[in-house]
Order: sequence, then structure tokens, then C-alpha cells
Amino acid sequence: MNTDSYRDYFKILGVNRDANLNEIKSAFRRLARKFHPDVNPGDKQAEGKFKEINEAYEVLSDPQKKRKYEQFGQFWNQSSGIGSGIDGLNVDFGSYSNFDDFVNDLLGRFVGGRGMEGFPKSYNPFSGEYRKPVNLDVQIILKITFSEAFWGTQRTLSVNEEPVEVRIPGGVVNGTHLRVKGKGNLQPGTGRRGNILINLQVENHKVWQLDGDQLKAELPVSYDELLLGSIVTAMTPDGETQLTIPARTLPGSSLRLKDKGWPINNGRGDLILTLALCFPSCLSSKEIDLCNQLRELRISNPRKDWINSARL
Repeated sequence: MNTDSYRDYFKILGVNRDANLNEIKSAFRRLARKFHPDVNPGDKQAEGKFKEINEAYEVLSDPQKKRKYEQFGQFWNQSSGIGSGIDGLNVDFGSYSNFDDFVNDLLGRFVGGRGMEGFPKSYNPFSGEYRKPVNLDVQIILKITFSEAFWGTQRTLSVNEEPVEVRIPGGVVNGTHLRVKGKGNLQPGTGRRGNILINLQVENHKVWQLDGDQLKAELPVSYDELLLGSIVTAMTPDGETQLTIPARTLPGSSLRLKDKGWPINNGRGDLILTLALCFPSCLSSKEIDLCNQLRELRISNPRKDWINSARL
């Protein structure tokens, strides 16, 4: 096959390689109107461009043709069966998942003694371009919820149209890498198979934050609960629990619940709850009257020491 005949259909339509079908259609319509022979009568260059655009659209708009084109490049049209290949070398392109696999298999054939005669220089499999081993690993970014990261979960992935069950243990954190051995891309002719490399991305939670191995959250409390002390209901990952707030506790103070936090090393870290003073959005008339009485009865000045210390 003459490699000079290769056309970059993505470049012809002016779209990215990850363009979806709507973007491909939009680009085709725009360029077809621009280079249509009726708009450019007698213009041979525009006519050739129009043919290129139609050829590119025919391939990229067909999912099966597009997939083969992305896998095999200039050899895509031979990938459905056994073709003449390169300078008479019989190659079944349909048995390869990508062009790298094809080249790697070709290496094995030449090492086996078939020689290099008649093989084009630009496709010499012993050149530096193909000397590196083929990477058969599949890399996946997998998003999971905060709850799934805490408790663990199981996901079914599709790799080369094959379902792969992946167990995610409880206690993983954002950026954790998991490896599933022997489930990656398959190298035809050798039986060699890569791994699945998973990068876990954990979604943020509205309440909980993870700091190292400590699970943290703010616990809203009222001023009377801080002033007088109280027993309040709070949430932990395991459900509701009762907490005692000592009298005259300051806002911003923290309560530590041992072994109630993030799963670590077959155990649990600590849960840290920071007391956040929450002012009511509205007060009843009776509450306002009691606040006024408190202001009249108060004997301390909260700014006394501050004013003395602030003098310059």
C-alpha cells in the first residue's frame, strides 16, 4: 500500500480526534457549503477539496469505519480481512487491536527468519521508532462517590468489549491507584496481555472532609448549648450518636471520637467534629425578650481585656 495516499480525515474536516458525531456533521456541512462545485464552478481545486471532505465524512461518520481508521491509520481499509499488506506481505489486519500490535507481531515474523527483503525502509520494524516494547496496559480514570470510597464498592468496567469486575476496597483515597492483572490489551500471536491501571478520583462530600487518616466535619451548635452545656445528636459514618458538650465551651472547639473515622489498616482513624456556632435565622418575640433581659443582667464586658491589650 502506498503510504503517500494516507489522508488525515480529522485534519481535513478541521476537528479534534475526540470530536463527537454532531461536531463532525457540523464541520462537514460548513465545509461542504464552502467548496461545493455549484458555489465554485470550474474550480478544480475546490472540486478536489469537496471530494476529500466527502471521503473524510464518509469514514468519520461511520462508527465502524472510524474505529478502524483510528486503530490502523493508512491500513484501515484492509483491516476487515486478509489484504496484500506491505509489498506483498500477507497480513490479517482484522486480528490486531491497534497498529502497535501489528508491528510487534511483524517483529516476531522477521526474527523467525523471514528476512527483510522487499520491506519498505520507512516501515523497518527494527528502526528506533518500533524498538520499544508495546505497552499493553489500559489506563482508566474512575470516579467514585465519597460513600463508595469509605465503604468500598464493586464496579464493572468494559475493556475491549469484555466486562471486567473490579473490587474497590473500603478506605481508598483520592488518587489511589489499583491494578487488575492480566485484563488489559491482548497482543495477538503471543498471548501476552497487559494490566488495567485504575486511577481513582473521589468526589467531594457536602459534610465530610478527609485530612490524612482523620475524618473531619463541622457540627452546628447554638449559643445556649455552648454556654450552658448540652447533650446533642450528631452523625457519624456509622449513624447517629449522642455527644456531651461541656458548659461554657468556646466556638471552634473540637470533639474527638476515637476509632470512628476513616478505615485504615483494618481499623478506623479518629473522627474530629469542630463546634460551629450557628445563629438562628429568626427569633420569636419571647426569645428576643430573654436576650434583652440577658443583656441587662450581664456583668462582664467581653472586650475589657482586649481593649487594654490593644492600646499602643
